[in-house]
Amino acid sequence: MIIEAENVTKIYRTDEVETTALDRISLQLEKGQFVSIMGPSGCGKSTLLHVLGLIDDLSDGSYRFLGEDVSQYSERKRSAIRKKNIGFVFQSFNLIDELTVYENIELPLIYDKTPAPERKERVEAALEKMDITPRRNHFPRQLSGGQQQRAAVARAIINQPTLILADEPTGNLDSEHGAEVMKLLVKLNEEGTTILMVTHSMENAAYGGNVIRLHDGRIVPGEKGA
Repeated sequence: MIIEAENVTKIYRTDEVETTALDRISLQLEKGQFVSIMGPSGCGKSTLLHVLGLIDDLSDGSYRFLGEDVSQYSERKRSAIRKKNIGFVFQSFNLIDELTVYENIELPLIYDKTPAPERKERVEAALEKMDITPRRNHFPRQLSGGQQQRAAVARAIINQPTLILADEPTGNLDSEHGAEVMKLLVKLNEEGTTILMVTHSMENAAYGGNVIRLHDGRIVPGEKGA
């Protein structure tokens, strides 16, 4: 089991306001699954992805990742687990404008202090897998939206993560390029990568094997979540 969340709650507090973004969410995600999270804007989809991706902490409940209770982990511990096990794909691509495609993909390996020969081999493989080798020396601004997202996916898989978390990965793409990105995610899933994706699109959600529906920070009754 990759994810085991029970009664996960996330509350944001200010001096005057308390907002419950996640209200006792319980779900499980097994290795090899492709699960989509759907719901209206503001329902907690991205917050849930951030908590499950160890970007944000939880206010209450329990969370086990790869069998390890991470509920009370510090940011340093969460960061170490993220770097080793989780790849992120965002709607806005999040590529660094001053770096080439090759350098953007290579960056996580540099942070991880991977030796140069291994970095080169793995980046070349990722470029080929995403079919963007001819764009290796281009900068993000020189790419189409679809090509930028391919580069972002290549960066997400460069550390060979157990889990990919995708937050509206086709949100800034036209239908043709969006379909290409979805097919890439399906291919990665077929090769063994577990995928949890936030999406507004029923068409995109259908690529996965299961759909979790959220409303007001809760899983909609009747949705088991795994």
